Amino acid sequence: MSDQPRKTRCGHHRPGPASGFAMLPWLLLGLGSLSNLVQGDTPSPWLGGTGLLVFNTLYIHVVFRAFDPVRRRGPGTWRALGGMAVMTFGLGGAYGGSWLLFFPLFGLACGTVLRGRSLALVGVPLTLVVAVVAAVHDGWGAIAIAYATIMSMLVTAAILALTETIMELRATRQELARSAVEEERLRFSRDLHDLLGHTLSVIVVKSEAARRLAPRDMDGALAQITDIESVGRQALTEIREAVTGYRDSSLSTELDRARSGLTAAGIEPVVRQSGPPLGPRTEALLGWVVREAVTNAVRHSGASQCEITVNGAPEQVRLVITDDGRGVRSGPADDVGDGAGGGTRGGGTGLKGLTERLAVAGGSLEAGPAGPEGRGFRVTAVLPVDSAADARTTATATATATATASSSPTASAATAVSPPPSPSPTESGQPA
Repeated sequence: MSDQPRKTRCGHHRPGPASGFAMLPWLLLGLGSLSNLVQGDTPSPWLGGTGLLVFNTLYIHVVFRAFDPVRRRGPGTWRALGGMAVMTFGLGGAYGGSWLLFFPLFGLACGTVLRGRSLALVGVPLTLVVAVVAAVHDGWGAIAIAYATIMSMLVTAAILALTETIMELRATRQELARSAVEEERLRFSRDLHDLLGHTLSVIVVKSEAARRLAPRDMDGALAQITDIESVGRQALTEIREAVTGYRDSSLSTELDRARSGLTAAGIEPVVRQSGPPLGPRTEALLGWVVREAVTNAVRHSGASQCEITVNGAPEQVRLVITDDGRGVRSGPADDVGDGAGGGTRGGGTGLKGLTERLAVAGGSLEAGPAGPEGRGFRVTAVLPVDSAADARTTATATATATATASSSPTASAATAVSPPPSPSPTESGQPA
């Protein structure tokens, strides 16, 4: 097995032993046996020398395989451990003395491979057998040999297990960091799409209205230009808030903007709102739905009327946005419309993003034709009521509902602005 790098991709040092090389110095415990062979104090020196060589070879083979989780669990590792057991008990049981130190070495090799319950299943019987074999040669000294064997096994296993856990935690932390970055990028891209798509659509519609009004009604054109300036400034503020992640859109604000944008586009807005006050998260999500659906209605629908209904209940709130425009038509999968009255059926970047947002909050989003023969378009959003709803006063809630329900002043203003020219077929098929 090749030596593992000491540093991770983040530059942190890998904790614990880097590879099997860290386990090789323990082979010095066998120097006593080698000395006995050289000095001729060991019977059958050729047999003892061969056993020493085989033991060291198997030890090196096991400890290097132990640092690869896949190879550690392989049958080759277990066969090598079995061979080590035969050589350890054969040499230790036959010669005794310094050869008994092969038992702690065998325990250390077992500690590099065994984890969890297998430590107890192997360690306890091994210690008892080692104590018996060592007692035959060394009497009470067997206690030290047995203790060294079990401790070398447990300490080695504990250190390596801790090392592996730390590495797994580091890998998990890096994965979580990457996921957080991807989630933030996705949030930012959704916010930019929803913010800029709506704002630019309103600016284009109001610019066309100002151009048409300029020859005959300069005051009306100036009012439209003032609105464009206000929308632009508001867009700058919202983009800054989107960058910092603290944007909290109000449903009532989005409904007011929807009435203004629809009116400027020559679409009569009809807004109805009922039910108890909503929590900030619910209002923010519904505000995004209103923004996206109205933007698509202005850009693609060619409708004369757009109805927005908010029905609140103790358990859930339901938002329905319906227009009487061209509806949906078939198109390629890569040219999917974004919402209300879009050129093609389905959910583009806007509606897909909103569907994911609402799903995370336990809600749902549906979009499709509003009437027979595919005429009109309807977007329906359902959300559970936020448990942390604002403790708004009854007077504020009543005033908000009254303001959003009264669409007649803005609807009458639609007569002052002629409807914009119908978009070309290519333009009507593009998503918001």
